[in-house]
Amino acid sequence: MSADITGAARLEARFAALAKQDRAAFVAYIMGGDPDIATAQKLLDGLPGAGADLIELGLPFTDPMADGPAIQAAALRALDGGVRTADVLAMAAAFRQNDQHTPLIVMGYYNPVHHMGCVQFAKTCAASGVDGAIIVDLPPEEDAQLRTAFDARGLALIRLATPTTDDQRLPTVVAGTSGFVYYVSVAGITGARAPQVDPVARAVKRIRVASGLPVAVGFGVRTPQKAAQIARIADGVVVGSAIVDAMAASGVKGALALTATLADAVHGAREESRP
Repeated sequence: MSADITGAARLEARFAALAKQDRAAFVAYIMGGDPDIATAQKLLDGLPGAGADLIELGLPFTDPMADGPAIQAAALRALDGGVRTADVLAMAAAFRQNDQHTPLIVMGYYNPVHHMGCVQFAKTCAASGVDGAIIVDLPPEEDAQLRTAFDARGLALIRLATPTTDDQRLPTVVAGTSGFVYYVSVAGITGARAPQVDPVARAVKRIRVASGLPVAVGFGVRTPQKAAQIARIADGVVVGSAIVDAMAASGVKGALALTATLADAVHGAREESRP
């Protein structure tokens, strides 16, 4: 992958390369600034070497609507340490100085983005080497300002589809989405319940047809076994709460060890079914 590929194009190139290998992407989520900037930076910088194909970097926020206890606690630890959105984007810039290839997106809520301003947020993301964003509580009907700012800089605004996204709603969700679609596999918060494979497989197929994009599946995937199951039916597997918990319990070393185990499970999942 060329180092001059950025933004949505970097995401697209990574998914295309993995598809040629018949492998799903392993997507690792961590909270920016948890428990402090220096420690979180070590974890972020170590993720590609542990097997992460794509990284989601959380923007800490006081009132998350979709995050479970593990990620909420991580956000509060970061905020208590004085970490703000600009600090997390500075983490991304530091990461990008040494890694020009791994796609990196930020994931968070609209309040901090609105506070910074959509145009300034997009400018800072682009300057920091961030490829796109998932803004959990910003619906398609309300995201035109941010989408315009992102489109002008080639960044991906990635939308969420859920088990309650019906056929009437789905075209609205995927319109204007780039990079990939994030499928929330359970109705609820992060890390709550493990997804069931059959309904997820049906949803992934439906979203691929509607969007023409890869589909990454997250929420509730915590174990190598479940990650492998999802990797056989989706284009990407997202794990967040389990890595955040490992970071809290065992530090950077423990979080990277779990990342490597999960990545191996995802990358090897389809080999078992090959003749």
